[in-house]
This record gives sequence, C-alpha cells and structure tokens, in this order.
Amino acid sequence: MSEKESLLTAQIIDNRRVAPAHFLMTVRLPLSFATPFPGQFVMIRNDECDGPLLARPLSVYGFQRQQDHAVMDLLYRVAGRGTSLFSRMMPGEELCFFGPLGKGFSVPTGVKRVLLVAGGVGVAPLIFLLHKGLLPAHGKGIIETIFYLGARTAELLTGLERLCGSCDLKICTDDGSRGYHGPVTGLLKHDIGGFDAGDTVIYACGPKPMVRAMGNLLQDAPIPCQVSLEERMACGLGACLGCAVAVRTGEGKTDYRRVCKDGPVFDLRDIVFTSPAGP
Repeated sequence: MSEKESLLTAQIIDNRRVAPAHFLMTVRLPLSFATPFPGQFVMIRNDECDGPLLARPLSVYGFQRQQDHAVMDLLYRVAGRGTSLFSRMMPGEELCFFGPLGKGFSVPTGVKRVLLVAGGVGVAPLIFLLHKGLLPAHGKGIIETIFYLGARTAELLTGLERLCGSCDLKICTDDGSRGYHGPVTGLLKHDIGGFDAGDTVIYACGPKPMVRAMGNLLQDAPIPCQVSLEERMACGLGACLGCAVAVRTGEGKTDYRRVCKDGPVFDLRDIVFTSPAGP
C-alpha cells in the first residue's frame, strides 16, 4: 500500500481525447507523492473553476518516478459536469489532488494463471495491475496472463497500446465491430470451464451490469475473483458513507462497507447484488 495519503497540487502535462468521450490525462506530481498500489484511486478537482464542489474519483492508470518529480496517468470517461470540465483543461493548468486512496488488489503467490476482465474505463486499474503488480512480481513469461477487454463498440476500446505484447488479449464488443460479438462476460463464460481453479485468479473492473454478471457466472465456480467497484464518491475518506455497498460477513449476515475506504477492491463473493443479471 502507499506510504501516506497526500493532499497537493498537480500540474497537467497532457490531456487528450483517446476515444469518443474518453480522455487520457497525464499530471506532474511532487516527488513526495506516495507510490500508489494497483487498484487504488485519487480524488481530483479544479479549484479555479466555477464548477462542482465535490472532487471526482479516478483510478490510477500509470505511475512513474522521474529524477525530481512523479508522473501519473488517469484514464476517464466524460459522464457528467465534473468530468466534462476536466476534459477541457489544458497543459499547465493545475488540479487539487488527493491520494492515493483505498484498498488495492492483492497478488497471491503460487498462481500460474491470471484472468483480467475489464469493461470500459475499468481497463485502467487492471492495466496498472498488469504492469506494476503482476509482471514485476512474477516476471514476464512465467505467469499466463489473459486479458478480456470489452466495450460497446470498437471505437470505444481503450488501452490497447499498453496491452499488446504483455498478455493474451481477447477483445469483445457488444455490437460485434471487433473481436467476440457480445459482452465480455459472455466470452469468459465460454472459456471458464477450461481453467484450473487451483492455480487461477481473476481480477475484474467495469460497470455494475458487468460486475453483477460476473457474480452470477462465478457463483458456483471455485476460481477466486477480486473486483474493483465503480461507485460515486463524495469524500474519498469514508466519512460521508455515500458509497456504501452491501456485503456478506463471516457470520453469513449482510453488512455495509465503504467503497472508498474498505475498497474499492472486494472479493466478488462477498458482494450482495440486489438484482440478477445474465452474462
């Protein structure tokens, strides 16, 4: 995990459109910024504009340390007024930056095969996990890594340049414009029976319908799955309780956990889904 959360000012290096309504922002941070663990996130806001008061949570997509500063990549989709304001910001402008926050992914020892399942901008924390968690920990070529990447259409696929050559990439589009014709969970359902539960682990991140479908698919499968939840957050610290989700406790009861503080990464089998969803 990170050494310590930091509240500071970040300067935009680049902020460019990479797909319709999808942007890649690169920011410069002080060297003192704590190293994020894969699966953690940051809260950002523009204090100079007349925009929304609340900060927006974004998953860490990439992080590097330079000689006298750090650089972070953030992949985001324009979904409302706050992210729309971010998309219009220019290099040299500054953001209020808080993080790294939350509980990230854990990488078990002895695993021979990793399945990464991403929908939309859920690709961001999984690519960071691949390059900063899995490959350095196990060594490229030692562990079998299969990446299931899904989007509504081919033009909405993001992160391809960071995946090619790093894993066995399986692309899915809802409209069939590239790769498997259907949701990413549909292809995973087709393949799941061929994986040995004793040496396989799954990591997933995507919209709620995808996560619910993953829960249904793996309900009776013994393969462990860690999932990063995408939820609206107000504070990022667990104080407002606005991002609480229902989970199963060890006693078989239902309780609530804060996605920002207790997550965003959870064991998929612990999550209580309010409605069923197919793959």
